[in-house]
Amino acid sequence: MTVAAEPSWDLYRAFLAVLREGSLSAAARTLGLTQPTVGRQIEALQRQLGVALFTRSPQGLSPTPAALALRDPAQAMASAAEALRRAATGEADEPAGVVRLSASEIVGVEVLPAILADFRAQHPGVIVELSVSNAVEDLLRRDVDVAVRMTRPRQQALVARRIGAVRIGLYAHRRYAERFGLPASLDDLRAHPVIGMDRRPLPVPPGSGLSFPVTRDLFAFRCDSDPAQLSALRAGFGVGGCQVPLARRDADLLPVLPDQVRFELEVWVVMHEDLRTSRRTRLMFDALAAGLGDYLADPAD
Repeated sequence: MTVAAEPSWDLYRAFLAVLREGSLSAAARTLGLTQPTVGRQIEALQRQLGVALFTRSPQGLSPTPAALALRDPAQAMASAAEALRRAATGEADEPAGVVRLSASEIVGVEVLPAILADFRAQHPGVIVELSVSNAVEDLLRRDVDVAVRMTRPRQQALVARRIGAVRIGLYAHRRYAERFGLPASLDDLRAHPVIGMDRRPLPVPPGSGLSFPVTRDLFAFRCDSDPAQLSALRAGFGVGGCQVPLARRDADLLPVLPDQVRFELEVWVVMHEDLRTSRRTRLMFDALAAGLGDYLADPAD
């Protein structure tokens, strides 16, 4: 009896690229291969699995139900391959190699660069990979090594440290205030241009102080990018939310209704428990915890 060959990782990697890009040519560009090579890899994978994975459509290659069923397991393979690559870049007891991080948009863009610059000065052998997204990366699947999260971790097999809570308040730029004034009450806020979400839901936790529903109809500037919202706030477009420690760095950002609107998000640093013996990962974990602790510290305390 002939045993069917197990598909290689290269075939699954081509499959994921086509699934993500929607065409052989686009997948080939992302992989640094030729289109015929990717086409042969997809054909080989379909032949070895005995199923069709894509059908042609006017929009490109559309995944079949079999392809969609393979997506998550194949992505898990990709994450494992990346974790193996990072682990192979340095010895576990040496501060060298790759550490991959994830953080929310604002933390990744506005807060972490200074912390990571200090870390780099102390540990020049460590290469930093930063994934900036408000989506929660899967640490158990080893998508990343260390994550900064704004919610309490729920998964098991994680090492998690609560750093504190970051306060969120409403602000307006000084230029805006000089031209239009600042709202004196929550009812008055509705008469000002408010910066907020477009299609992404905005969770407003209990105790925020807002007495009316927060929907996209409230916003005169709508964007699902947090850094873009912050840029609009700094440009003087109107009133928007901002992390209090971040606003404290800019004397031109003026608090709006600080005694009426404010809420908090927890800040955690998390890593997989299997990485506790990796010196570079542990050093990064501790550096993030210390740096974020300084960021959250209230100078008035």
